[in-house]
Amino acid sequence: MTDLRVYQIDAFTRQRYQGNPAGVVANAEGLSDEHMQLIARELNNSETAFILPAEAADHDVRVRFFTPTTEVPVCGHATVAAHFVLALERGLPAKPCRQLTGAGIQVIETLRSDDSFRIAIEQNRPSFEPKLSRALAAEVAVALGADARALDPRCPVQFVSTGHGKLLIGLRERRQLQALVPDAAQLIALGPKVGAKGFFVFSLDREDGDDALTHGRMFAPAIGIAEDPVTGNANGPLGAYLVKHGLLEARDGVARFRARQQAGNGRAGQMDVTVRVERGEPSGVRIEGDAVTCFWATLPRTF
Repeated sequence: MTDLRVYQIDAFTRQRYQGNPAGVVANAEGLSDEHMQLIARELNNSETAFILPAEAADHDVRVRFFTPTTEVPVCGHATVAAHFVLALERGLPAKPCRQLTGAGIQVIETLRSDDSFRIAIEQNRPSFEPKLSRALAAEVAVALGADARALDPRCPVQFVSTGHGKLLIGLRERRQLQALVPDAAQLIALGPKVGAKGFFVFSLDREDGDDALTHGRMFAPAIGIAEDPVTGNANGPLGAYLVKHGLLEARDGVARFRARQQAGNGRAGQMDVTVRVERGEPSGVRIEGDAVTCFWATLPRTF
């Protein structure tokens, strides 16, 4: 068989070396689970996407996602990267693509954007777990490198999912967000207690003229990700959360905002989030973002 076509794509940005880097293997058919995991470990991105042929008539493509240590059901920025690669190799698709992942089927739309492509992901219907107790929320804050006084009283600490959920933690001030230095061991230990392996910390605090409603940081040491630069499966659920708690207003059944995220190492990116609202409740989430090729290469299929 032909060599593997491997890409490094920076997602949720148009600037190379910014956004969130994802590996993409464009022709992954025939690879074993072990081989996929080894490639993901070698590329050492937070996630690598493996594009596979469809298995049934209800979807158009299958995509699997691996961190350097484990497979995960779905990944927002690696989905953007995968469909950006599909557009590079096959051109602009005539209709939205139905993607089968470990979280079910998502509808992906590839849009022409100037001389590039922009990817929109229809995420799964949002689901909400019970809010954490005040004591447990305080434990989470301490593990993140803050304390209970930093928590925004408008924002209950809560697990929200649109396919691969995160624990959402709101802080009063953006400077507190920027100053976080989490204790990875504490976060891993808290995971079973809070029902989450991913901790998304955000703030609604912003400067005048800022076009983003939210700023965030994302930590998931339990799955080998010390910090993720820009996270689709966090900012999407965040949109549903903000609507549910009255922090984002819908007009004509739709709420929209821009989410920005920057890791401690300076990598940053953004996405646009749309939330459909029915009878005051969030019923659907769509995220949309750009991408750019960092590099591509071929890799022999043999170990």
